[in-house]
Amino acid sequence: MTDTSRTDTDTVQIYTDGACKGNPGPGGWGALLQAGEHERELFGGEPLTTNNRMELIAVIRALQALKRPSRVVIHTDSQYVQKGISAWIHGWKARGWMTSDRKPVKNADLWRELDALVGAHRIDWRWVRGHAGHPGNERADALANRGVGLRPD
Repeated sequence: MTDTSRTDTDTVQIYTDGACKGNPGPGGWGALLQAGEHERELFGGEPLTTNNRMELIAVIRALQALKRPSRVVIHTDSQYVQKGISAWIHGWKARGWMTSDRKPVKNADLWRELDALVGAHRIDWRWVRGHAGHPGNERADALANRGVGLRPD
């Protein structure tokens, strides 16, 4: 299968992943940004975190790296991120950042940050199966593992 979106210079393809050695434990995040023939790799980490936090930070850092409002396709292997931003967030916001069973939303600080960033872009959220040989996802996974345990900037 050919990925024809790779040659679309008007759309930024973003592949993100998070990694954690122990949950919680040292973690890392990675993002691969592609637009036409241009690529940018980003990664970082934290000494004590969770996998879900790293998944969210990967997307946040990737969107922060964009210099202008863009058409974006975000590929994530995290259903937590994909479903959270596409469906669950609306209820969380309506309930004052509480879940349907009236508990505080985990990682609400990051969800708020992500919510503020997505408004500047036209984003298509795509879930991909992790560790299934998808080249962009495999590269994001390698970047996330490079970041495991690094101190945030």
